[in-house]
Amino acid sequence: MAPPSLPSSSSAAPPWRRRHPVLLALLLLVLLFFLSFQVVVHVPSLRSAVTRRLFSDHRHRPAREGGPRSCPGCGDLQDVEDFNRTIAYTDQDGRIKLFRVTAREIAASSIWENPLLPPRDSQPAAGTREAAEERLLAAGSDGANLSNAVVPATQRTDPIKLKREVFRRRRKEQRIHELLHMDKEAELQMRNMAMNSSRNFDNRVKVSYNIWRQEFHHTNTDSTLKLMKDQIIMAKVYATIARSQDESELYGSLMKCIKESKAAFGDAHMDSELDSSALERAKAMGHVLSSARDVLYNSDEVSRRLRVMLQSAELSIDTVKKQNTFLVQHAAKTVPMPLHCLHMQLITDYYFRDGVIKEYFHDAALKDEEDKAKLEDRSLYHYAIFSDNVLAASVVVRSTVTHSKEPGKHVFHIVTDKLNFAAMKMWFISHSSRPATVHVENIDNFKWLNSSYCSVMRQLESARLKEYYFKAHDPSSLSDGNENLKYRNPKYLSMLNHLRFYMPEIHPKLDKILFLDDDVVVQKDLTPLWDVDLKGMVNGAVETCKESFHRFDTYLNFSHPKISENFDPRACGWAFGMNMFDLKEWKKRNITGIYHYWQDLNEDRKLWKLGTLPPGLITFYNLTYPLDRTWHVLGLGYDPAVDIAEIENAAVVHYNGNYKPWLDLAISKYKAYWSKYVNVGSPHIRHCYASKQ
Repeated sequence: MAPPSLPSSSSAAPPWRRRHPVLLALLLLVLLFFLSFQVVVHVPSLRSAVTRRLFSDHRHRPAREGGPRSCPGCGDLQDVEDFNRTIAYTDQDGRIKLFRVTAREIAASSIWENPLLPPRDSQPAAGTREAAEERLLAAGSDGANLSNAVVPATQRTDPIKLKREVFRRRRKEQRIHELLHMDKEAELQMRNMAMNSSRNFDNRVKVSYNIWRQEFHHTNTDSTLKLMKDQIIMAKVYATIARSQDESELYGSLMKCIKESKAAFGDAHMDSELDSSALERAKAMGHVLSSARDVLYNSDEVSRRLRVMLQSAELSIDTVKKQNTFLVQHAAKTVPMPLHCLHMQLITDYYFRDGVIKEYFHDAALKDEEDKAKLEDRSLYHYAIFSDNVLAASVVVRSTVTHSKEPGKHVFHIVTDKLNFAAMKMWFISHSSRPATVHVENIDNFKWLNSSYCSVMRQLESARLKEYYFKAHDPSSLSDGNENLKYRNPKYLSMLNHLRFYMPEIHPKLDKILFLDDDVVVQKDLTPLWDVDLKGMVNGAVETCKESFHRFDTYLNFSHPKISENFDPRACGWAFGMNMFDLKEWKKRNITGIYHYWQDLNEDRKLWKLGTLPPGLITFYNLTYPLDRTWHVLGLGYDPAVDIAEIENAAVVHYNGNYKPWLDLAISKYKAYWSKYVNVGSPHIRHCYASKQ
């Protein structure tokens, strides 16, 4: 068989060459394009493979150029700043990739060798990491020594981090040594502690907190404001020193900055309230203070000036405190204009009766006759209220009736003075609390209440007590700086405040009665109190002592032998305001006689100050049954931190203190508990309180 003949020259070229001359030309252009570069590498893994080859000629370049102008191993890259290489490679799919490598990029990720040192392979083994660590520890914490510590070229580590590693390793070795030599008892104790800690561990997430969340951005900070105030204090110190040393220019600069800083923050309380120029003022003040410190600073002089300023500030604070005490007491005993208007309107209607008022009185007279038997009925629920405040008494009655399950069985005995009797009577005639019964009495009708029987009444009429209240030179006056200004409140001169010690005389035919102050609000039905067994005690009250607060030594003078011999200073105090009195036990134990005995001993006010709580604590000592705290929550008239949950759960809330709810001084968040029981539909209230607006 003849061998196949070879193709001719015209047909020797492959078919793709004949058919695709354009493709051939394109490949030639690509080849020429790549040849224009300095190097072409066709490897998938690039940076690790090309670095040494690209920079192999840089190891001895400084020597060829005439000396060690720069040292790559020492961090100076000036000799390779002009280095620039473009790299081409094919990826795993065969596609061509390009990128450019500069000296700075290589320096960030490569190890440069110092040409002045022997080659890496010829370096002695002594230059190990451990040796460097030893030298680093010997170098101490000095920054220069740390930077000069020798670290192997194969692993350049930050000296600070290296030092921390050394300390961590040594601490770990020391701990291992301690554990290996630990005795069995210590090991068992450690194991038990770990088990107890594991059992008591609470893995619940209580709060999910993230400082980047919007709700945790505290806009109401005052750091800048505090800084500016501190700057002003120091500026005043340096200003006084500058004036004493005739540094008039510096003194003027300081005073100018003080004035500008004060104008910048004005009345602001938070940084958000500061003027936009405040930060610039703070910076300017900082520069001036820096200059003043360089010129004037003397530690002894600055310390002396600060002490003087501190003493002056303390005197100012004491003065302001006295003024505040006086003003609060003055505001507390002042009758607001709308309340005075209400009294006047009611008194006018009482004495100048038109046709409608006469009908009110006629109906009231009939009801009084019907209710006369209820006033002494022991099967009903009786309340005692002693007040000269019509609005306050009306809130007590209305809130009690609102929450009572059987309002027809509730009887309110209100006693007031002659000045307010007409207004109090008129209010409850024109604003009936039916089906409850309200009986208003005048204290002047109690003929048994006279100075021969009542020791406190005799004392209130004495010249000594009048001088104590009304003479400015008395030690209790503001000018003499006594802190007991509260005892000059007129309520301590009113017999209405002391009638609580004469319950059997006022209600001789009753067995039990609930005493309520006129600054309380009733929030629940109080009838279960009549079912409480007082265990033979006379007074049922809520105790107020907490740790060291509100105990007997708070109210009584235990330096007096009469007090120290008869009472325990740690005995728990209790509160007037809501008290259940067992009048049968009262009479049996002669409580009023005990009260008279101690009141006579305190004529010179050596046993206690004025008021009714101290003699109450003495009179009912060991005769008070503690009620559950939820019956009576106190503090709404002075304490802004009373727990809202306690208030909501209380049967009675008490505004004891100077911030009464009918005053502008009232704590705003507590006022709603009282104001919702005010009869705003009354024409008298609308008239008086509308005129206030």
